Amino acid sequence: MTLLNFKHLHYFWVVAHEGSITRAAERLGVAVQTISGQLSLLERQLGKALFNSQGRGLVLSEAGRAALGYADRIFELGDALVDAVHNSSNDNTLRLRAGISDGIPKLLAYGLLSKVTAMSDDVRLICNEGEFENLLADLALHRLDVVLTDRPAPVGGSLKVFSTPLGEFATGLFACAELAARHHADFPHGLGGAPLLVPTRHYALRNHIERWLERMSIRPNIVGEFEDSALMATFGRGGLGLFPAPLALAEQIFSQLDAVPIGAMDGVSEQIYALSNERRIRHPAVELLCASGGAGETPPTWGV
Repeated sequence: MTLLNFKHLHYFWVVAHEGSITRAAERLGVAVQTISGQLSLLERQLGKALFNSQGRGLVLSEAGRAALGYADRIFELGDALVDAVHNSSNDNTLRLRAGISDGIPKLLAYGLLSKVTAMSDDVRLICNEGEFENLLADLALHRLDVVLTDRPAPVGGSLKVFSTPLGEFATGLFACAELAARHHADFPHGLGGAPLLVPTRHYALRNHIERWLERMSIRPNIVGEFEDSALMATFGRGGLGLFPAPLALAEQIFSQLDAVPIGAMDGVSEQIYALSNERRIRHPAVELLCASGGAGETPPTWGV
């Protein structure tokens, strides 16, 4: 198998983004003929035309669009490599770049990651928050070491990402004092028409909540849908509605949000996973995090 020439690929990548060989030559400081020759060699190696002529410019062919997607990832990863080496230091600091899915309760993420910050090594935690698909892409590009999310890695895709269950957390409904006093006594049957805040349908917890409501024959008034669990809890603190959260965090939720649990949602729980790009984990902090979890076992607690 002939190895890919990354110089040829880089020329193709610049031409694709500039839209013409002339502009690419100006950007790279080389002759137009040089780029044309390199593109011809790359197309010959791949066995496909990467561009089609359109007027005085070039447009990507189907093969070219596919190649550009891979080239983008390759050169993004190259930039990340340079940054990582440039910013590395000679000290003994262990860096953990963690991605946290929007829907994961932030207090829950804190509790899980506190195991890492309590390591005897000098640890620097770098947290990014975002949507599942974006975090998965960053993990595949090695921009992240681990992702905390509410769903396992997709099966059968081209990305090599592995899932470790960290625990299953029973869920209840929480509310500010006024709403709690109104809906606690006849829980759950007194929730008909009650204002309710829920995650959007992107998150597995939403489906569990809807099935529970159907099973209980309860029709609350859904007054808000949220991508971000922290924003949902903030609106709940303000009295907009009841909101779901892990019962294991009741003490912290009361302390920080002045909200109390009004009842457990039997059969509703949130499964948390750690996603990594290594089947055999070598990062000490990721290894510790994954080792502390279990496949549906009793969830860890801290200070409750």
